[in-house]
Amino acid sequence: MTGKPRHIGVAERRARLGLRQRLAGGARAAAPEEVADSLVALHGTDPAAVYLAVGARLTDARRTVERVERALYEDRSLVRMHGMRHTVFVFPVGLAALVHASTGLDIAAKARAGLVKDMIAGSDGRLTEAWLDEVEASALAALARRGEATVNELTGDEPRLREQFVYAPGKSYEGVHTVSSQLMRVLGVEGKVVRGRPLGSWTSSRFRWAVAPPHPPLPPAEARAELLDRWLTACGPATEADLKWWTGWKAGDLRRALAASGAVAVSLDDGATGYVAAGDEGRVDGPDAPWAALLPGLDPTPMSRPDRDWFLEPSLRPALFDRSGNVGPTVWWDGRVVGGWAQRPDGEIAWRLLDTAGVGREARGAVAAEADRLRAWVGDARITPRFRTPLERELSEK
Repeated sequence: MTGKPRHIGVAERRARLGLRQRLAGGARAAAPEEVADSLVALHGTDPAAVYLAVGARLTDARRTVERVERALYEDRSLVRMHGMRHTVFVFPVGLAALVHASTGLDIAAKARAGLVKDMIAGSDGRLTEAWLDEVEASALAALARRGEATVNELTGDEPRLREQFVYAPGKSYEGVHTVSSQLMRVLGVEGKVVRGRPLGSWTSSRFRWAVAPPHPPLPPAEARAELLDRWLTACGPATEADLKWWTGWKAGDLRRALAASGAVAVSLDDGATGYVAAGDEGRVDGPDAPWAALLPGLDPTPMSRPDRDWFLEPSLRPALFDRSGNVGPTVWWDGRVVGGWAQRPDGEIAWRLLDTAGVGREARGAVAAEADRLRAWVGDARITPRFRTPLERELSEK
């Protein structure tokens, strides 16, 4: 692209968000795999958020839990694994190799080196790197035999996983770590194991482990370029700061990936430079009709970038975010956050509008319909976000 960069204003950014993020009525998906593929990654830190994010984007949400569980644990078309910024995500299985090569290798190398160093120092040399390699091989063999297993089950097969060491001896934050918990975390970021079916319901955070599906090794630079292209298609335009935050990559790696992917620079309303995927700089018209959505805490749409002012009024942040910057449940109207919601003990979905500019009878009716839709498919389950926010706490208690 030559000459002056094309300008993409807030209205078009919101239009792209509604369509690309599968939130506008006509853009909703038929299957969980379509949702995950469109969004690239679903935040998996809070297990319930994965189901809620998918359900909000399905044309027919009535069997959301069953369909997501089948994709995760039977068809294995979706995989829960560590990804960007050492965070757990749910990805389409076809992206596992891209994520691992583009992001996981660097994180994994640091995680393993840190574990070995801490383990040796905290056991007075009793636990060595060679010892860890032997225990790891034994544990992975046991996991392969079982198919899926809890850490307790694995320690029955390999008792050395119960060994402990002192973390940060002599420091104010000294503590005792068990080899099993630390090793499984490292194996996760290395792409050797993934989260399996949880113990309990779909809202449970107590997971079994499974051997990761095999995937071919990819050149990291090529993987970064391809992953960036996919993310820009879903979330662009995005600034360099947005991209660095989402990927967690070094600035040099990010810029090389931008160049290799052919990303196109555009101008944004605040005077910043944004990027869209190659070939995606053409104008995108808005959805056929305004849309409403109730998105869960940690949903990928509001959590995809640090710059949220173009869809979320800054004055709403104290009510909708926790102190660490994690977003809680949000109410959307036609491309912007206008409030928040929570589930009460009796199952009712309570919501409140915080930004009422341009939110009339049509919007309120659409939000109420989304609340009814959510309550219907959630059924008897009770959902408490992992990271609670002021408005969510207030609404849930009334």
